[in-house]
Amino acid sequence: MPKGSKQKFKLYRLAQIMQEQTDEDHFITMPQIMAALAEYDITADRKSVYADLRDLEVLGIEVEGEPVGNRYHYHVVDRPFELPELKLLVDAIQSSKFITEKKTNALIRKLEKLVSKYDAQKLQRQVFVSGRIKTMNESIYYTIDAIHNAISENKKIRFQYFQWNVKKEMELRHDGGWYHISPWGLLWENENYYLVGYDDKADKIKHYRVDKMLHIKTSEEVREGKEHFQKLDLAAYAKKSFGMFGGKEQTVKLLVSNHLSGVIIDRFGKDVMMIPADEEHFTVNVNVYVSRQFLGWVFSLGEGIQIIGSEEVVEQMKAEAKRMIKQYGCSEKELSRQ
Repeated sequence: MPKGSKQKFKLYRLAQIMQEQTDEDHFITMPQIMAALAEYDITADRKSVYADLRDLEVLGIEVEGEPVGNRYHYHVVDRPFELPELKLLVDAIQSSKFITEKKTNALIRKLEKLVSKYDAQKLQRQVFVSGRIKTMNESIYYTIDAIHNAISENKKIRFQYFQWNVKKEMELRHDGGWYHISPWGLLWENENYYLVGYDDKADKIKHYRVDKMLHIKTSEEVREGKEHFQKLDLAAYAKKSFGMFGGKEQTVKLLVSNHLSGVIIDRFGKDVMMIPADEEHFTVNVNVYVSRQFLGWVFSLGEGIQIIGSEEVVEQMKAEAKRMIKQYGCSEKELSRQ
């Protein structure tokens, strides 16, 4: 490279030096700035560096100089993100199940570039989430982007859907057939992303795990099902679905012990009406998609909760209890002895 050709990168390198080597607690002097530029084969005099430091403000990089003894010490102030904000983002990325380990590391490295090298070390955090299993589908980010683009363009999408078999291999559902869906929203539930869309063949709203969608393509066909989604509250839809498993939507009446009031509020929100039944219990009516997952949730709370309506759901719970008794080989006589 011809002599002096690197001078045109002077402002860029100065910005890089200031952002990497300074923060609220770490400063750099003018001789140190000039020495750092020299490492990039860039010569500079004090007067030109003073002017360049002022020019950095045009790039959105505010540099402040503070007198310390007989010298000025310079540092970058007012970055786009504060360190606590970036720590929060790092924690969210590390604890997100749908972000792969590879992408997690790549995203954190990018966040580290937003702070000094000193603060970057503080972003090397490790968040431990019980039972967390990172997704193995690296294409999920592009799938999400494709879904958003299709929604903004008012187009349908086509994709294949898979499940894992006992050999831990991807196995396409519907014999590899393509799903043709009108996308209307993305839902975050139970650490997973779900596409919520309209299936015109079935004439109903369905949801799909985004990390299990493959080879997504935007169709030329305009989306359908607008009238369904104008009446749909996605937050309420998620609240009614336990583990995002489907089922018949029904109003279920529960008799609940007072000590489980927090569990009910966490699950159904503070707007749920809890009516006192006696000094130790209350009743609550909730709209849910009744599935084995919902029945399992009720079962997991033990004697503190009981389904008392509708009769149809009560009978479903009885049938599920009988199935479990049969599955584990318990006779009614054995249960009575316990």
